[in-house]
Amino acid sequence: MKKRYSIYIKPISIIANLIIINVTLFFFLKETYNNYWYVLYINTGWLIVSYYLNFYSLRRFNKIINIISLLFSQFLFFSFVYFSFFSFTSEPISFLRHLEALGFIFLLISLFRFFYLYMLKKYRDKGGNFRNVIIIGTNKSTQKISEFLNTHTELGYKIIGYFSDQNKNEKSYLGNVDDSFEFALTREVDEIYCSVSELSNDQIKSFIHFADNNLKILKLIPESKDDFTTKKMDVEYYDYTPILSLRTIPFDNPINQISKKIFDIIFSLVVIIFLLSWLTPLLFVLIKLESKGPLFFKQTRDGLIKSKFVCYKFRSMHTNEDADSIPATKQDIRITKIGKFIRKTSIDELPQFFNVFKGDMSIVGPRPHMLSQTKKYAKTVDKFMVRHFVIPGITGLAQVRGYRGEVEKQEDIENRVKLDIFYIENWSFSLDLRIIGQTIINILKGEDKAY
Repeated sequence: MKKRYSIYIKPISIIANLIIINVTLFFFLKETYNNYWYVLYINTGWLIVSYYLNFYSLRRFNKIINIISLLFSQFLFFSFVYFSFFSFTSEPISFLRHLEALGFIFLLISLFRFFYLYMLKKYRDKGGNFRNVIIIGTNKSTQKISEFLNTHTELGYKIIGYFSDQNKNEKSYLGNVDDSFEFALTREVDEIYCSVSELSNDQIKSFIHFADNNLKILKLIPESKDDFTTKKMDVEYYDYTPILSLRTIPFDNPINQISKKIFDIIFSLVVIIFLLSWLTPLLFVLIKLESKGPLFFKQTRDGLIKSKFVCYKFRSMHTNEDADSIPATKQDIRITKIGKFIRKTSIDELPQFFNVFKGDMSIVGPRPHMLSQTKKYAKTVDKFMVRHFVIPGITGLAQVRGYRGEVEKQEDIENRVKLDIFYIENWSFSLDLRIIGQTIINILKGEDKAY
């Protein structure tokens, strides 16, 4: 399995830009830079403007004119935000010095943006950061896409072949449309390009369900842009051919990713330092007095996309061979006396703040399942794998709505998935705070399924 480095592309760019801004301001405006409110305001202002202009939304196919336009818009709005700071303070400023500092910042960031994109293209041109593609259909539209992707190797796409029910004479023909599903599962296929004109409505729906359930990126090639455009679709042009991407979520925005990550790190550190630092040795004694075995229960679970991680809990059961295959049930004889208490109060989940600090989990997100459960539900629950588009969480929307713990009937897991998908598609920082608050309230009140 090839390694994924694309998640670092946007964060590196953001961090580099903030370094440029702060170093430049320090050297040009050392006296003003000593004002901590000024520093906080400038950095926050840059990130907010970037968020609303999608400044860090770097597509693989970017026209120079679009990059220049985006840079100009970013600098224009940031300059307005920058000088607005001094209307709220009595600090005297030299307009020329601040203008020189801003000009230098804009020059360096523009040079960095073009250099970064150039190096990224070179890296892709040499075979790095690539995506494997299969194309469904063989017609003029798919031929244009194929020629475009093969010609522009710097975009990092590798076409494996074609699937079609109509034209089977293509050089890279791999089989019928129905054969593509099994092929995409057994090979490392990242993106599927479907020609709408060669597929029935039922086939299109099948591809949509398949992509959601198997973490594949699906793109549709319509006869015209207006054929399938909805508010949930994102339109790109490869030369003059429109391409529709189906799923856009708030977590695709780098500002959202960074703000959630910073919150996770700070929150987890507070819990680790002020709670787990003294609770861990206390539970070590209590757990060891009742039963033999380790303090922590470690279990491999499914994480972001296709990654796996070791999830930590305080051990609440007697050591047993079924711990990784059979989830806890009501009146489970494996659970110890101290285990009943820490499970009822959710104390057993607290070591997962170490997972959050490591980056394997988030405070809020879809709950990670055991590997055996993921394998089972991926086959029986529609869109179950969509939950893996984001980092799993200690708590989540489904949990605070009553769908935590044991899955007693099929309806439980189906509603859990629906709530998880709603969370993914409608995420906001305020939603996270509400879920955390409701989690605390539920723990204090006690939950029927906390066993």
